[in-house]
Amino acid sequence: MGLVELIQQFIGLMDIKVIIVMLLATTLGVIIGALPGLTATMGIALLTGLTYSLPIEYTFAILMGIYVGGIYGGSISAILLNIPGTASAAATALEGHPLALEGKAESAIKLTRAASIFGTLVGVIALAVIAPPLTTIALKFQSAEYFMLALFGVLICGTIVTSDLTIKGWIGGLLGLLLSCVGMDKLHGASRFDLGMTPLMGGVDMIAAMIGFYAIPEVIKAFRRSQEKVEVAKVKSEVKTEKIKIFRELIKNIRVIIQSSLIGLGIGALPGVGEDVAAWVSYDAAKKSSKHPEKYGKGSLEGIIAPEVGNNAAIGGATIPLLTLAVPGSPPAAVLLGAFMIHNIKPGPMIMRDNPTFIFYIAALILLAVIALWLVGQVIAKPMSKILKVPTVYLMPVISILSVVGAYAINMRSFDIAIVFVFGVLGYFLDKMGYSPAPIVLGLILGKMIDENFRRALIVSSGDVSVFVTRPISLIFFVIIVITILRSFVFKKKKPVANDHTPA
Repeated sequence: MGLVELIQQFIGLMDIKVIIVMLLATTLGVIIGALPGLTATMGIALLTGLTYSLPIEYTFAILMGIYVGGIYGGSISAILLNIPGTASAAATALEGHPLALEGKAESAIKLTRAASIFGTLVGVIALAVIAPPLTTIALKFQSAEYFMLALFGVLICGTIVTSDLTIKGWIGGLLGLLLSCVGMDKLHGASRFDLGMTPLMGGVDMIAAMIGFYAIPEVIKAFRRSQEKVEVAKVKSEVKTEKIKIFRELIKNIRVIIQSSLIGLGIGALPGVGEDVAAWVSYDAAKKSSKHPEKYGKGSLEGIIAPEVGNNAAIGGATIPLLTLAVPGSPPAAVLLGAFMIHNIKPGPMIMRDNPTFIFYIAALILLAVIALWLVGQVIAKPMSKILKVPTVYLMPVISILSVVGAYAINMRSFDIAIVFVFGVLGYFLDKMGYSPAPIVLGLILGKMIDENFRRALIVSSGDVSVFVTRPISLIFFVIIVITILRSFVFKKKKPVANDHTPA
């Protein structure tokens, strides 16, 4: 039934002006996503104000094009520069950048584009067909479940990104959680750990911190790298340039694609979680179920497919609670909620009565954005892959400037520039000690959710901690967390056995 309405709305969008607007918006979204700091959330926020006076059909085409293009665009800088343009692309960087260094940058970009398109299509179908069952599940999530889910996301990220000691990933996640506690406490209205600095009362800006942890260390490392090593990397890239057969790889990894689609869809439908967690959980599930887990961290193709399918499937998933419950499933969806309100569209349980075609209209716009993404991707993949051949002395200053501008443009605060450089230097030394920035950033993103839901659950239960293990869904996450921790310690103990025959 839902597919019929989706097709009808899609046919209704076949207006040359709408199509051109969608192409331009998707292109802009890809560019915004690829530039460090200019996330899909920021793009939607900026365009919401700029498009207010436009006809509504153009306004929503622009916003959905920015959304879809922005989520995919983050993978481009993640692959080429190891600097995720968006937080949801951090998992893609783990496998994408090693592929780029092997001369497979163009093919990796095309593969992630195909994965993004597939994931988004799954989200569109879910939005049009199975929204009611998914929202029913989301309604069962309360404070205990949100706490466990967010904690699970940070734990998983810390477990899978460290190359030596798992505990380093967990320490990084804990550091992110501590940073998230800086600023105003929403439950009691008290400012915490602000060091008497007024700008810190609003907390540590997530985008500025992400740019600092990801971009600045890469810039420092690039300038410290000797010219000899840079030339070797260039020769390696040119000699080993290799085309990946995209369609064959998609068929080969169809199990991972379906698995990641379902994960992204389910996590995206949970209010407030979003594409970041979907990407990491998809990546972790792919690694654990892989027949060749030893390839992960060295340029695994299924390792870039999984997070891109997951975070793009979460677009449709995040739109489900947005439209049916007026509860956004991700930060970009939260900004979309404001855009809908501005244009007198009131999402919520009554939307099917007040505006019965709107859900299918948004699903049709996302579908049109998918087609636009395919066309845009065909044009930009090869030019973008040439970035690796730009000399470091020219490329890195540009990245530095874009990073600083991206951090400043969000709140127009010079204090955010200071955050970029402070966390950039900290990130550089942490990187030298083998600490990945991914769990730190994810801990910062999800920290407030963990803190607020933990305390809210205890307030509601009058301090009874059993609330986290007596509710079925919360108990499931608790068991998974315990198993993950135990498996990590068992693996740590067994790992040295492989070196028993190594000569002394």
